[in-house]
Amino acid sequence: MKKSDIKILLVDDEPDILEIVGYNLKNEGYQVFKASNGVEGIKVAKKTIPHLILLDIMMPEMDGIEACEKIRNISNLEHVLIAFLTARGEDYSQVAGFEAGADDYITKPIKPKVLISKVKSLLRRLKNKEEADTSTIIGDITINREEYVVFKGDEKIVLPKKEFELFSLLTSKPGKVFKRETILDSVWGNEVVVGGRTIDVHIRKLREKIGDDFFKTVKGVGYKFVLDNTDK
Repeated sequence: MKKSDIKILLVDDEPDILEIVGYNLKNEGYQVFKASNGVEGIKVAKKTIPHLILLDIMMPEMDGIEACEKIRNISNLEHVLIAFLTARGEDYSQVAGFEAGADDYITKPIKPKVLISKVKSLLRRLKNKEEADTSTIIGDITINREEYVVFKGDEKIVLPKKEFELFSLLTSKPGKVFKRETILDSVWGNEVVVGGRTIDVHIRKLREKIGDDFFKTVKGVGYKFVLDNTDK
């Protein structure tokens, strides 16, 4: 994800903080949105769906703790990163902040370079999470659905699209028998009329590339992916 695509919401009742922190974040290349209290912050968050919210604790109308709790209960905002901006004398509130769903704390006042470093560190967590969401690990096999790549141990296996989609389907629920009709519908859909023999050919190729022991044929029904050889 490019920096210019990353949205950061800054919520603070101090105009100077909004101005200075906002300037430094924009200068770094991020999209910056601002709000001056918790109520306004929630409205802006719903509208913009930011990647990161920098949230002051002590604010009028609604403080940061309450705002954080409410944000965590909004379905499309529950995974947004939230870091509290807190004055040095507010350390007592850290436990309450983490219980409300905060990911981190940034102590004010903070130097611009340190702030940017903290923000980058937080955004790396987001990147790692996104990568985890696009990858599945089963035994020593890692499936990267974003890059259409499979790793078996340290070996990289590049599969053609349909083979990858078939493998991805079978490994989505190891041990489950996928009926031939389900496989055809999920992998080929209405793109082209194919017969059951097409599935057999693709399974044979997967066995050659991934390993014969991982695939079990259930006669008259379909196929399943197994890790335990005793299941074969």
